[in-house]
Amino acid sequence: MKIAMFTDAYFPRINGVSVSVHSFAEGLCKLGHEVCVVCLEYTEEQQKSSFFDEKSNDEKSPFKILRIPSAWIAFSREDRMARLDKWNFIKKSMDEFAPDVIHINSEWTIGYFGIIYSRHRHVPFVFTFHTLWEDYLSNYIHFLPTRGLKKIGMELVRFYLKRADIIIAPTKQIAEVVERYGIKRKVEIIPTGIPDSKIVYNEKKAKLVYSTLFKKFPGLKGKKILLFVGRIVKEKNLSFLFNVLKNVQAEIPKAALLFVGGGPYLDELKQISESRGLKNSVFFTGYIEGNDLIYFYRLASVFTFPSKTETQGLVTVEAMLSGLPVVAIGEMGTADVMQGDNGGFMVKDDTDEFTQKTLALLKDKKLHKEKSEQALEWGIKWKISSLTPRLIECYQNALSMRSQHSKKENTSDR
Repeated sequence: MKIAMFTDAYFPRINGVSVSVHSFAEGLCKLGHEVCVVCLEYTEEQQKSSFFDEKSNDEKSPFKILRIPSAWIAFSREDRMARLDKWNFIKKSMDEFAPDVIHINSEWTIGYFGIIYSRHRHVPFVFTFHTLWEDYLSNYIHFLPTRGLKKIGMELVRFYLKRADIIIAPTKQIAEVVERYGIKRKVEIIPTGIPDSKIVYNEKKAKLVYSTLFKKFPGLKGKKILLFVGRIVKEKNLSFLFNVLKNVQAEIPKAALLFVGGGPYLDELKQISESRGLKNSVFFTGYIEGNDLIYFYRLASVFTFPSKTETQGLVTVEAMLSGLPVVAIGEMGTADVMQGDNGGFMVKDDTDEFTQKTLALLKDKKLHKEKSEQALEWGIKWKISSLTPRLIECYQNALSMRSQHSKKENTSDR
């Protein structure tokens, strides 16, 4: 089968959508399918700042990558949009690739081009509802009222939901949003899988990573580490962890907080940390290559995740597959991943409860071991090798539905 995956977010832009597209594209290729990822061109500056070598990554990819010339967006320095005059280029490239199925993963210009091509060549399309734009738009556009932005965000997604042959949601909660939007159709729930390559641990590489880390942050050595991994953005509620750390340090002075990731909120978060008197207890690595994250998960004592807007909770799964117990606020994607206290503790948006569960894992070795083993077992169902066959089934269903629809049209024309 030939699958064209359209996305407005792809490397060097790091987020859940780009990770999902890349992971499933690799998984599909391993099962013998052909994939073309249709995505944006990024500037040289963005590639360098993201530690991403576009040429080497694109050329080494097991699937085809079609980069569309893009323009900057006024309200986001990280994102770009495809140039609208590139439709003929996309159409010609897709005609050469001849996809059996279109898989749209985003709702902006690239996603729209995907819909146009699907209609133009009568190719079935599958849509994955990754992002709850009714909540996210206000983080990017500040000059419009929140109520209006919620409406725009909802209608943006509904445009795709109403036209898709098959709808996929990464979590049960996102599937419920589809129904709230008035779309009365079955939604397939397929979370983003974690590639096996992200949980490969090499002792020699570990020594190098830790040597470099402790040379840069000598104050981190010998500490009980609370770890956060992810994009450093305001909507992830990250300053919440400063209160947790202070409470933990009241009982365990040698506790530290490590943020692994880059993003537009990084400098401000550093300033908040210093203003709270935590300069010697909070550390920021910046962006770390995905396959190196395993060394940080294995180094930490507890994975602490305060985000309340996560649609998928991928890093929570990565932590579990690394054997790291989790304490997380049980909202959105986190609730779908943990489904209670599996692999750690799912808590309310409450500093005291979050602190209590974190301390329990730090102080009770037996409990920590139990939760670590539980995390490993629970995380297996999110491995990409387990989920890709379900995605293929969605593609096959979309083809079948489009074929049946064509037969009905032909019959009615007689």
